Amino acid sequence: MPLARLLLLNFALAAYLTGVVWVVQLVVYPALALVGKPEFGRYHAAHTQGMGWVVGAPMVLELALAGWLAWAAYATWGAGPALGQLALVLAVWAVTFLISVPFHNRLGASGYNYIAIDGLTRTNWLRTLAWTARAAWLGWLLWRG
Repeated sequence: MPLARLLLLNFALAAYLTGVVWVVQLVVYPALALVGKPEFGRYHAAHTQGMGWVVGAPMVLELALAGWLAWAAYATWGAGPALGQLALVLAVWAVTFLISVPFHNRLGASGYNYIAIDGLTRTNWLRTLAWTARAAWLGWLLWRG
């Protein structure tokens, strides 16, 4: 696949995931605190199941495409841009599985917990900023031609 097309695919996926994470950051996670305690368990279960479809497969595809882009672009762009964009994806994965998933597991097991909701919302800024930086970086590389 030509490098330009691979870059475009990476940018499209990064833009999609960046949009999703901003909605989650500004709307979905703050709204978790508004769900009543009796309904919270069912709501959270529906949320995690639904979000799995919205972000699960795209994240796996993004990781694969980011690795492919790093490999394909290394000789052309150099180590910084090629590996930097991959490092941002790996940072998102690390935050997701080391921080966000444990918060969600806590909420799934114990139900409504304001401290866990607040921690989830605050630490999600790491993913929000990483995805935003990656989308901007790839957009700049795409614009630059």
